[in-house]
Amino acid sequence: MNILFLTLAKISTLKERGIYHDLMREFSSHNHNVYIVSPIERREGQKTTEKKEGNATFLNVKTLNIQKTNFIEKGISTLTIEKLFLNAIKKYFSKVKFDLVIYSTPPITFTGVIKYIKQRDNAKSYLLLKDIFPQNAVDMQMLSKKGVLYKYFRNKEKELYNISDKIGCMSEANVKFVLNHNSYISKDKVEINPNSIDLQLVTDVSEENKKKIREKYQIPYNRKVFIYGGNLGRPQGIDFLIETLQAKSGDKDVFFVIVGSGTEYDKLKNWFDSFKPENALLFPAIPKSDYDLLVQSCDIGLIFLHKDFLIPNYPSRLLSYLEFKMPVLAATDSNTDIGTDIVKNNCGMAVHSDDIKSMINAIDTLKKMDGAKFEVLRQNSLNFLKKEFQVEQSYFKIIEA
Repeated sequence: MNILFLTLAKISTLKERGIYHDLMREFSSHNHNVYIVSPIERREGQKTTEKKEGNATFLNVKTLNIQKTNFIEKGISTLTIEKLFLNAIKKYFSKVKFDLVIYSTPPITFTGVIKYIKQRDNAKSYLLLKDIFPQNAVDMQMLSKKGVLYKYFRNKEKELYNISDKIGCMSEANVKFVLNHNSYISKDKVEINPNSIDLQLVTDVSEENKKKIREKYQIPYNRKVFIYGGNLGRPQGIDFLIETLQAKSGDKDVFFVIVGSGTEYDKLKNWFDSFKPENALLFPAIPKSDYDLLVQSCDIGLIFLHKDFLIPNYPSRLLSYLEFKMPVLAATDSNTDIGTDIVKNNCGMAVHSDDIKSMINAIDTLKKMDGAKFEVLRQNSLNFLKKEFQVEQSYFKIIEA
C-alpha cells in the first residue's frame, strides 16, 4: 500500500529511533511505500525539501516554530500548518494514490488534508491520539471554555474525530475519556493503540562502562540515581519537580539527573543556579544515542505530570525506561492511568503530583530496596514493554482496522 503519515515530529530518515520512526520503519519493513510529511521549523532556516530512502519518502515542509515555543507562536503555527502541508502534498505527491493516511495529534488541524486525501484517493484514515486538545490547554489555564479560540479548536477536534475511520488511544483511560466527552463517536471506532517502539536487544551495561558514563557526566557512582528525561514544559508540573529536588537535597544516598528542554527549562535552571543542589544535575537536551547511554547508567526513571490535568496523559518517555529495565517512579494527576499501570505491572511506584510526603517515601523506598527486590522490578519493566508496547502490535492494529 501507499501510506501517508502526517506528524509534527520532524522525520527525515528512518535510521533514527523514536515512536514514529519505529512505526514507519515497521510499515516499510512490510514492503509498504511510506510517505512522511513533517515540519522544518522556522528556527532551522531551511526550505521545504523532499528526499527518498528505500521505500520511504520524506517531505519536510517549512513551517513556523511549533514545538518548544511560546503559546502565541504555537497557536499561529497550529492554524497555518494545515494549509502548508496541503499545498506541499499537492505539489510533491500529486501523482501518488494513497491507500491509508495516518496522523498523530498534536495538531488537530489536519482535517483539510485528510479530507482531501480521502476524497481524492478513497483512502482510509487512522488517528493516533497522543494529545487531547483543546482540553489540555484548558487544564493548564491557557484557554477558557468560554473563549472563541476554545470553541474554534473544539469544533476542529470534533471534525477530526468524525473524519477518522479509526482512533487509536494510548490507554484505557484515554478511550474512556474520548467516549465520555464525545457521545457522537461510536465505540467501535475507538481502540487502545499505545506508544510503541521497535524493541532492541539491549544488554545490561557493565559496571565498568556504567562507571565511565557516570564519570563523564560527573554523576556519583555509589548512589541510587534517578533520571528524568524529556520535555520540561508546564504539563510536566515543574514546580513539583523542583519541590522534590529541594526536599531531597540533603540526601547523600541519592542523586538526580534532569535532561531535556522546553518552555520551563529556564525556570528550572534558575532554581539550580540559585539553590546549587549538591545531589542533582541539569542538562539541556542531548542526542538520543547519548541519552540512551546516560539512561542505562542510571537506576530509576522519573515521570512528572501536572496535578491539574483532567485528560489522561501517557508520556512516551516511559518506554525508554522500560526498555533499559529501569523501575519507574511516576508523580501524576489522578486521571491518567500510567501510574496505575506501573504499579499493576510491579515495575515501580506512583504518587499524586502534589503529595510531597508520598514522593519522599517512594524515593526512600526505592533507595533502600535490596538487590533481589530491585532486580524483580527491573525484569518486570522489560516484561511490561514486551507485553504492551511493541511496534509490531501497533502496526497490525492499524492494518487490520
